Amino acid sequence: MHSPAPSRSDPPSAGPVFLGIDTGGTYTDAVLWRDDGSAGMVLAKAKALTTRHDLAVGISGAVDAVLAKAGIDPAAIKLVSMSTTLATNALVEGQGGRAALVMIGFGEAELARDGLGSALGSDPVIFCPGGHDVHGNAVDLELSPLAAALPELAETVSGFAVCAYFATRNPEHEIAARDLIRERTGLPVTASHELSAKLGGPRRALTTLLNARLIAMIDRLVAATEGFLDARGIAAPLMVVRGDGALVSAAFARQRPIETILSGPAASIVGARHMTGLDNAVVSDIGGTTTDVAVLDHGRPRLDPEGAMVGGFRTMVEAVAMHTFGLGGDSEVSLDERILVPRLKLGPRRLVPLALAGMMHGKVIHTELERQLRAPNPSRLDGRFAFRTGVPERLAAGLSRPEARLYQEITAQPRPFDTLLVSNAQNATLNRLVARGLVHIVGFTPSDAAHVLGRQSNWDADAARLGAELFARRRDAHGQPIATSPEAISERVLRTVTRWSAECILETAFAEDGLDGAATVAHALVQRAVDARPGIVGLTVALDRPAIGLGASAPLHYAGLPSIIGNQCIVPPDADVANALGAVVGQVRVMVEALVSQPEEGVFRLSCGETMVDFDEEEQAVAAAEKEARAIAAARALQAGTDDAEIAVAIDFHVSTVEGRRMFVEARIVATASGRPRIAA
Repeated sequence: MHSPAPSRSDPPSAGPVFLGIDTGGTYTDAVLWRDDGSAGMVLAKAKALTTRHDLAVGISGAVDAVLAKAGIDPAAIKLVSMSTTLATNALVEGQGGRAALVMIGFGEAELARDGLGSALGSDPVIFCPGGHDVHGNAVDLELSPLAAALPELAETVSGFAVCAYFATRNPEHEIAARDLIRERTGLPVTASHELSAKLGGPRRALTTLLNARLIAMIDRLVAATEGFLDARGIAAPLMVVRGDGALVSAAFARQRPIETILSGPAASIVGARHMTGLDNAVVSDIGGTTTDVAVLDHGRPRLDPEGAMVGGFRTMVEAVAMHTFGLGGDSEVSLDERILVPRLKLGPRRLVPLALAGMMHGKVIHTELERQLRAPNPSRLDGRFAFRTGVPERLAAGLSRPEARLYQEITAQPRPFDTLLVSNAQNATLNRLVARGLVHIVGFTPSDAAHVLGRQSNWDADAARLGAELFARRRDAHGQPIATSPEAISERVLRTVTRWSAECILETAFAEDGLDGAATVAHALVQRAVDARPGIVGLTVALDRPAIGLGASAPLHYAGLPSIIGNQCIVPPDADVANALGAVVGQVRVMVEALVSQPEEGVFRLSCGETMVDFDEEEQAVAAAEKEARAIAAARALQAGTDDAEIAVAIDFHVSTVEGRRMFVEARIVATASGRPRIAA
């Protein structure tokens, strides 16, 4: 259990105090953690509802609450670190600033590759002659098309993305374009060689474009957080979790916001390993909206070898190989009525639970639910409400006439569906308003089922029970109620959550083994094994490692997992704030790659960052590459927020043998710098 809150007179030897923050889809979490030189200890933790229209509001609510619980002086905090869903959500929802893409040495045909044209949309693109060949030899550069476009672009975009042909082998043309843009416009510029050393121009351009769009958004979040911390007297370095679980300084993240995609899930894995000490596990984090599952191997999260896939775009960002499912405590509970005995369906849409709506809006929820219960026959619209999310009115611009008409009928006070919707067509209209982020839907969820059964008690249990009673009245194909009582339907909902959670974990494990995860889990043999159905042939399925359950509702939903997944499921005491804890216990880690190639017999060319040098001897070139990679890694680690980085170097030689003679092809040198973040003096 948690240690008692320390007094303000705790001796310095007790260790520094760190503040971790995570902004999730439903809640913003905050945790105060003391670094005592071993595993550390959680001093206090708190939650506040995430305020999507202004994340700083939810952050301040959670941080103020955790400071009050711990009773410590804010000035005692020596490090602040945050994980955020902001970049991920922005890419999924197609948000971000307007950016101009500068393509050097590419033609319009490249826009059709890797989804680049789709990602670009209506944003401007400028093509310039130039670029390099595979060995870094230059083609003549002509920047006049860019120079001619800059006066207009300076007034119409928020940033620039520059990608040149084979810039990973020689970035000089990207640097020239970057310097010209900065000189003429003063706007942020992202060059592709700064983000990735991998080949594949169109995907590198895509990654650079997305980064340029996110810079202003992440900058606002960091600025708002820094302003809040300053107002509370917290003068500590601010770190951000990257998508691979590493920590970087806020200044570093401001320049490379694309690297923060999947930041929250990555932080949860770091937190899971810290809390359990397990190096090998399957980590499953159930939140309000989604369940995120990933594999922990040898103490590190498995990374997606193809690059993070977010919002339908495959990027070159190294991030956790995360499998996300639309299953959470606030998932929509509905019925699959195409069969004789209706089957429960969960998600993927998130609803505002009736219990939460009852707490927020009180009498109107109870009154309307009781009215619907008095009706002689059940309706599919029972137990459903709609209300505005509270975003600024300007975000409602561009609505169609039916959407605008329905939106006017919806207010900040929840309105029941059966008095709001007059036709089936309006269902689709309402769904579009929800997709735009203008309207919330209230309905029966697993969180409500937990309130009915007394397994959750933080919201309005009476509203949850009324909703469960209405749902239980729904009819099957024989005209019979689908459940005998609110308790019966609630038990069924929670069993379904546990079963679906097990299938999410197994699907992830099968996928990480190279199989089609979804198809394998759905196979009759796997279903028979999971159901433990008896037969002449006995079938079992089991994970080779334990599961770690995270999330506030993990103790409830994961208690029944071991018998289904064939291994134990560990739910740590602080599983509800694993993301926020992972944000402060992680390490700074940066990687730098150098390449030695042989453009011609007897010439060994070093390419690393902005350096390109030729050598006569292979050994000289490789030694120089290692030295350069180490130096850049050390400098970048300092910028990323650590003063005591350890640097490890790995060298991979590609050679061939021709007529018994060794032929050098290339050598890749990777320097990895890692260390704990610097803290306030």
